[in-house]
Amino acid sequence: MDASGDELADRVRALLTLDGDVEEKRMFGTRAFLLDGHILVGARNGGVLLVRVDEEHGAALVTRPGVQTAVMGPRTMGTGWLDVSPAVLAADDDLAFWLDVAREDARRDG
Repeated sequence: MDASGDELADRVRALLTLDGDVEEKRMFGTRAFLLDGHILVGARNGGVLLVRVDEEHGAALVTRPGVQTAVMGPRTMGTGWLDVSPAVLAADDDLAFWLDVAREDARRDG
């Protein structure tokens, strides 16, 4: 992973330290953060945040600036997987918003 992805992973890790149920793993070139074995978010190359959400919620969230449906290799994922641009993650409050969205959707699905 590149320096931007590592920096994002450090920020995610710092914000998730209070949640003892979160596990960190390297998966598919991403530093993934999992809750109950399911990906919440991932720090990707270029400082892009991969966010797993409910498909319906993702359809609304993808309309926000700096957010698009995730692309993994040659495949465009469904609206349950979003890439959030580093440009909209500059402040920790902005990053925390996306971590909260992922946690809330994971708990709703779980």
